[in-house]
Amino acid sequence: MRISTFGYSMRQGVKNIGRNKMFSIASIATMAACIFVFGVFFAMVLNVNFMVKKAEEGVAFTVFFKQDTTKATKDEIGTELKQLDGVLSVKYVSPEEALKNFENYFDGDKQLMEGFKDDNPLAYSDNYEVYLKDVSKQAKLVSSAEALNGVREVRHSDVVAKTLTKVNKLLGIASAIVIAILLAVSIFLISNTVTMGINIRREEIAIMKYIGAKDSFVRAPFVLEGVLIGVIGAIIPLAILYVMYNRAIHYVMSKFALLNNIMEFLPVHKVYATLLPLGLILGIGIGFVGSFLTIRKHLRV
Repeated sequence: MRISTFGYSMRQGVKNIGRNKMFSIASIATMAACIFVFGVFFAMVLNVNFMVKKAEEGVAFTVFFKQDTTKATKDEIGTELKQLDGVLSVKYVSPEEALKNFENYFDGDKQLMEGFKDDNPLAYSDNYEVYLKDVSKQAKLVSSAEALNGVREVRHSDVVAKTLTKVNKLLGIASAIVIAILLAVSIFLISNTVTMGINIRREEIAIMKYIGAKDSFVRAPFVLEGVLIGVIGAIIPLAILYVMYNRAIHYVMSKFALLNNIMEFLPVHKVYATLLPLGLILGIGIGFVGSFLTIRKHLRV
């Protein structure tokens, strides 16, 4: 498209918005509301995913050795565990560390622990704690660990792994449903706005077609109108959300102080690194698709 043609199409697109002020404002407002809801939901999903990921990094299974396993074999087991796909880190727990961890069961009673000073009951309980990148792979990794030479037992929790995996799946399904609904509503409203502009200029479009105007020339002002509505409808809620995000987190963390030790939220710049381009693309895309499909129906004269 030439610069002059683009300029004409842009001017006509702006005029169309002015001609249909009420419908244009309604479309922008609805688009803004949809993207606002999308932004809130998206920020929540990002934070929940972040928290789930943090929880996943704390999930581990424990690998115990056979009683006669040599140090060289234990080191070899550790190396092989680190090489397994899906393993985040591997930590060796010595018999002394295992006993120290066991002190919690005695509620800090040092006299009871004195009896184990020279005779460690956990002398053969040294182990590897294997932390995972993705808990959904736990079953496969446990099977691989159990098959290693010198491994006596692998202890793990299926409940935690299954719960976190289900949370991830539910988030994915819920996100897809919400996004699909918002897209459908936004496209429908922009389509109605563009239709009003087409009805007002129906005779003009017919004349342009009769004198040989190309479909792309006739279509461009209406497509740009939809894109402009999409851009404006995206910028407004994204700006509001940017201001609200930090305030909302500060309010929640100050109102519920106990959450400081349990939950950690993503900073606003990390959320907007994804949300800002996604929101703009969503607004432009909805505006383009809604207007393009609408004008396409009215090009046949």
